[in-house]
Amino acid sequence: MKKLSPICLLLLFVLMTFLAGCGSDESATLKTASGKGHLQGQVTTPLEGVRLYVYKPGMDLYGPAFAISAATGIDGKFDLELPDGDYVAVARKRAGGEETGPVVAGDNRSEFIQVTVRGGIVDMQVSAPVKIGDQRNFTGDVDKSKTGLAGQILDSDGQPVANARIHVYDHVQMSERPKFVSEKTGPDGRYLVYLPAGGTYYIAARDKFGGPPKLGDLYGRYDKGTIEPSAVVVKEGQILKQVDITVTKVW
Repeated sequence: MKKLSPICLLLLFVLMTFLAGCGSDESATLKTASGKGHLQGQVTTPLEGVRLYVYKPGMDLYGPAFAISAATGIDGKFDLELPDGDYVAVARKRAGGEETGPVVAGDNRSEFIQVTVRGGIVDMQVSAPVKIGDQRNFTGDVDKSKTGLAGQILDSDGQPVANARIHVYDHVQMSERPKFVSEKTGPDGRYLVYLPAGGTYYIAARDKFGGPPKLGDLYGRYDKGTIEPSAVVVKEGQILKQVDITVTKVW
């Protein structure tokens, strides 16, 4: 058999190296593409209209979720594709059909469930009982105590903002859930929030409900030109009026 010349051997070596490299890249691509799995299962009863909310560890479990499933049908089944990783899942159904917002008495909610996705299908059976107690206190839910706040929600041009709410907190950080929430404003932008007792409060206005403000939302805090929100001191038996708040779009 005729021996190959050194040049031919060199070309053959380069060709084999190239082909091996192509094979390695293809394997890596396939491995990356397969790094997903599915959360599948059923909300027992079964329960229709439930969504599965999935968070990454460390996320605010009451804020915007990393992923949300479609609402379950009459069979209560859900299917949500996720990248491989560790997650916290919770099933929620709000009586009004909203996708976001606080879960209050009369809504359905499961416990928080820790789950790991490593490709394939993770089967889940989820119980989402009706929530009892800890209902958000809206304007109409508080006894007419003759104590409260009143004013207007305005935009940056000084025009009234309809369909916005006042959120009332009792801590300056305003990071916890609001203690009281007004009904939506009408075309005049006016609000009235009844409070069970006098005290020091901090207030914000927004057009969305639940979780931190997102891009495009209208949001504003009551402050007097300061970085920190300004306290509002309400005396017992007083409706503190003209507590106006300006909201702007979050960018």
